[in-house]
Amino acid sequence: MDAKDFKVLAVDDNANTLEVIKRNLNKAGYEVVTCTDVPAAVTLLQEYPIDILITDYKMPRHDGLDLIAHAGENYPDIRMIMVTGYPSIDGAVQAVKKGADEYLAKPFTESELLDAVEKVSLKLSRRRNAQSDIAPAASFGIVGDSQGMRAIFRLIEKAATMTANVLISGESGTGKELVARAIHYSSARSAAPFVSVNCTAIPESLLESELFGHVKGAFTGANEARAGFFQIADGGTIFLDEIGDASLNLQAKLLRVMQSKEFFRVGSSQVSKVDTRIIAATHKNLQVMASKGLFREDLYYRLNIIDIPIPPLRERKENIPILVRHFVEEFCRQMGRPPITFSDRALEALTEYAWPGNVRELENLVQKLVVMVDGPRVGIADLPETMRFSIRCAPGGHRPLAQVEHDHIRAVLESVAGNKSQASAILGIDRKTLREKLRRFEKK
Repeated sequence: MDAKDFKVLAVDDNANTLEVIKRNLNKAGYEVVTCTDVPAAVTLLQEYPIDILITDYKMPRHDGLDLIAHAGENYPDIRMIMVTGYPSIDGAVQAVKKGADEYLAKPFTESELLDAVEKVSLKLSRRRNAQSDIAPAASFGIVGDSQGMRAIFRLIEKAATMTANVLISGESGTGKELVARAIHYSSARSAAPFVSVNCTAIPESLLESELFGHVKGAFTGANEARAGFFQIADGGTIFLDEIGDASLNLQAKLLRVMQSKEFFRVGSSQVSKVDTRIIAATHKNLQVMASKGLFREDLYYRLNIIDIPIPPLRERKENIPILVRHFVEEFCRQMGRPPITFSDRALEALTEYAWPGNVRELENLVQKLVVMVDGPRVGIADLPETMRFSIRCAPGGHRPLAQVEHDHIRAVLESVAGNKSQASAILGIDRKTLREKLRRFEKK
């Protein structure tokens, strides 16, 4: 979603401030309506589908807190920004308790205004993606709707029409096997077997036998002949996961299969023929490994006919709310419980987390939350501690250390609804130190 999808209501008794807000937001593509007092704002909220409310704190008769409380009770989907010329930590906490998402101090710059509005716009987008009744964008059974994922879908379509070898690269947990299965089951080989082999899960001493099979008596324990994975996948596809961990000896045998479609069973001198398509995957940089002699260069080029790089989840964060909704629906259905939702702050924390385990880590977390959270809503407190404070500041150049400390303390206070005992425990300081810091901030 972009700016034109959101309508903004700005409320301030100062006409000049309203003009600045409207001019800057119109320039950024937002539709803006304005008024100068709370009663007029209440009427506009009834008449227009408002997405974002920006209100001044101090106004005649009724203040901005009253308006935020009213909007929060009656229009729960509206995101709100409090503007004030009297900034303080306690004021920010009160605004957040009433339902404000952002707290903007006057005088503010154009970039500060746009940053605040873009933050709440992002929250709106996440919520709509996570709670939309429209089925999540999926192709070939893979959930995702980003520029990077659409490029992958195009490569899958192209690979499915060919018989060339494919190399899928990406970090662990990004869904490399899903892509391999999508290629196979979209191809003319879909009726034949898809055989998945993890090259790191099988001991090196057994891997050759598992791939190519063996004859009776080929080694101790080989009491009968056995077909290998290549023969099982004849006419279909074999998926060699973590191919970068294969030994140089095994790489030479794989190269022979690719070049001649022939192989020897372990213990046999008879050539076996096979028609198996090879899709390989790795989390390593095979080109760098080849330059160091750790991976056969000729095998790398044989594998890398069609290259499908999968970006890590942290580089396609717009997919996270969609994936969350998909996993929630799946696990709630499996466990026979009503669907749960995620608060805006919980979704924001999930979106800003680095996800070293990628989609697999996200899936495991959602499953755990569906099991452990009793209520209908997942809040920030339900998330692992490493995720609760992963929300990063929007880029805006260098900031003084005191400002970083101020913002972090404010974020922690917001996360515990202003409870200073909990906040001081999280921050690792005593209540007296926290009170002194708050007083110091309010004097500035």
